[in-house]
Amino acid sequence: MSLRDALLASLATLPGRREFHIHVLVSAPRKRTDLYPYAKPRPRAYLQDIVILLSEQTTFDGPRVVVSAIEAALYNIPATSCGILYISKVDSTGQASRPSPTATLVRAFLRYYADPSTRPIAADHLWIQLFARAQGQYLFPNSAEFSGKKPLADVQLCAWWKRILTDVTRELRESRGDVMIRPYYLLPGYNELEATQSLRMLVVHPPADAPAEFAWIYGHPYSQAETPLPCPPATKEGNQTNLGHFIPSFDDDPKSRFMDEIAHTTNADGVSSPKRKRRKTGGSRPEPPSDDEDEDRGRGELNKVSPEEFWERMSFRQECISGVVTAFFVVALSSPRNHEQLTISAPSPLAPQPGQVSSKMVRRVISTLLNHHDFSTRERALRATETLESAIKGLCEDLAAVPSSPKAAVKHVERPTTPEPVPSLLLEPPRTPPRRAGDSHLPDISPNPFPDPVASLETYHSYIYGSVAVDNAPLPPRAVPAGGQADSAGGADQPGQPRVTVLAVRKKRKAPS
Repeated sequence: MSLRDALLASLATLPGRREFHIHVLVSAPRKRTDLYPYAKPRPRAYLQDIVILLSEQTTFDGPRVVVSAIEAALYNIPATSCGILYISKVDSTGQASRPSPTATLVRAFLRYYADPSTRPIAADHLWIQLFARAQGQYLFPNSAEFSGKKPLADVQLCAWWKRILTDVTRELRESRGDVMIRPYYLLPGYNELEATQSLRMLVVHPPADAPAEFAWIYGHPYSQAETPLPCPPATKEGNQTNLGHFIPSFDDDPKSRFMDEIAHTTNADGVSSPKRKRRKTGGSRPEPPSDDEDEDRGRGELNKVSPEEFWERMSFRQECISGVVTAFFVVALSSPRNHEQLTISAPSPLAPQPGQVSSKMVRRVISTLLNHHDFSTRERALRATETLESAIKGLCEDLAAVPSSPKAAVKHVERPTTPEPVPSLLLEPPRTPPRRAGDSHLPDISPNPFPDPVASLETYHSYIYGSVAVDNAPLPPRAVPAGGQADSAGGADQPGQPRVTVLAVRKKRKAPS
């Protein structure tokens, strides 16, 4: 089953009557050398970009509007038979009917990669990682201005992610007993008791007789030995396993920025030391740097900072002390293959699979979503949905369907506008400032022997686009508080529950003096 079909099958179980339209973009693998830029040696990794857009149609003949989106990255490290699924962003527009399909979409997405039977890469171990930080919008510009969008608060978002990951691991454990699951979470600046109390009222805990795999571990997974870490330890004589072997570096991730600072810091005051000058010999040519100098350059204090100290110091970072509660989640899943599976020759990890597209196409869609659309009102969201879905189909037809300027996507008819210069069609999505110059920026080891896949209409209809009509029993009305009054959502008294009448107490009037 493809990822698109697995997501549609899960969405078909939602209550209510509506139709969902989904677009799934998965790029072909490409080499990356910056996942562990400070490890010696650096493991060879292969990256796939993943973007999922979900639209909803409340009436079968009415317009449809995009309601949810997921942006993720899948890393494959063959040296340790590990995969890393990093959830970069999850967002909604607030335009969906009740119940919102976002939670169901995320659960189905995680379950697809967590299950070894559907996992699209040959990896015995999978690491699911994400950083939860509440914001009004991530992928849908100006959607925070829409009155119908109710973003979760910081503690609510952390509890939401913990509940989602708990559901995924429970379902996986019930269906497959051969998967070892170890979930970890950490709230920077909170000890275990404070973190438990913060999420206690918002998380549905597993039953008391649940297996040990469902017990969340408060802390980091880099001191355990049950599940192999994605980056192999240093094996060359003279190299040391430093912090760079434990902490992966993702785009737009606070851990990566902190790692860069540690790698370029050589004293407690946080001042970077100047580069060493090459010693001159008797001749005019300078002496080349020694192997020890090459090993020390670009590693700073990575040999001195342990994973425990890293996470302790992480709680003082700006991203974690800005007045909001944040959380890091890591779920380790281990399911070694049997002897028959090991004897089957696997294809090259760089070989494109059916349905995959080029990474340029994925970046182009993300750039269009972030730079050319507005989701502040219902009308603008409808126009953005039509333009964005047409652009994806047009790219599969080899048409330049991406708008040439932001004004082309959001037209204002109140007054004429002055034409603007045509920008580049390949805009990069906004991201955090680039890393500091040094060994963290590494070129590819060798060119990709496989050409980028070319999307076609057959790829579009077979793997990218899909729809499912939902016609199930509606969601029951919300519970009514004491007094029998409906809530703000328009609920009513529940059948079979006694109606409670609240009597008003009359105050006794004082006799006139």
